[in-house]
Amino acid sequence: MQNRITELFNIQYPIVQAGMVWASGWRLASTVSNAGGLGLIGSGSMYPEVLREHIQKCKQATEKPFGVNVPMLYPDIDRIINIIVETGVKIVFMSAGNPKTWTSYLKKKGITVVHVVSSVKFALKAQEAGVDAIVAEGFEAGGHNGRDETTTLVLIPAIREKIQIPVLAAGGIASGRAMLAAMILGADGVQVGSRFVASLEASSHELFKQEVLKAQEGDTILTLKELAPVRLLKNKFYKDIQKAYADDSNAEQLKALLGRGRAKKGMFEGDLEEGELEIGQVSALINVIKPAATIVEEMMNEFFQTKNEIRTARYLP
Repeated sequence: MQNRITELFNIQYPIVQAGMVWASGWRLASTVSNAGGLGLIGSGSMYPEVLREHIQKCKQATEKPFGVNVPMLYPDIDRIINIIVETGVKIVFMSAGNPKTWTSYLKKKGITVVHVVSSVKFALKAQEAGVDAIVAEGFEAGGHNGRDETTTLVLIPAIREKIQIPVLAAGGIASGRAMLAAMILGADGVQVGSRFVASLEASSHELFKQEVLKAQEGDTILTLKELAPVRLLKNKFYKDIQKAYADDSNAEQLKALLGRGRAKKGMFEGDLEEGELEIGQVSALINVIKPAATIVEEMMNEFFQTKNEIRTARYLP
């Protein structure tokens, strides 16, 4: 399958595995890349030298393209960028920050730069900054999210109308049907997060993976907008946040409640009560843990099957 995304990244399928904290290590990234998609190492949960190790192991595990996701709100970003350049990584996905900060520098180093946005306004800013593509992430997505709560269904056509560079859709996409729908709306490909959390190769804790499988409609919510909006599974920590809001806690008090290491505690160490459990709304549709390569294969098979069904007017009057 050839389009602007597959050509940009030199991959077989326009599927990008999101660089999620505590889930997206070298095993997941290399497996997705070997399956024909683009795997991303999530640097947000890694010390710089840990990232270096993951990049080296990923290179040993695949000869296919892979990239690194860099959340700009995390510390040590200068060291993270230096390691990316030193190790010869050719694709970087940036998020949670000003695209002008690093785009020019990275592109001068021959690196393809993608920026994650949640609105038309920031899509235009990213394009102006010179990025090669954007990820348009809807309100449904897990983890850190946009404050405006614009859904993927609305966001993709709105952004497609305003920008010229390739667009990856993200948020609520875990199947070939959803992938096709996003591309009909104007996306050139998709970035998939939550579905790959529930994979054998994801580095997240098994207890967290099982909670993802148990999730039903309404079990996740976007909260902590005063800090950095994040979509969480409802657990004891979430209830503590709700109590803090009921007590009229200010941003500093919420920050103190969040503390340090909440995401690691929940998603990597498996503390389902006190940990931060980041996952998207689409978790309600995920009910089995699968190998990442199988996820890619099944998504593409369903994509082509659904596309053929539409061509044969099965869904048309």
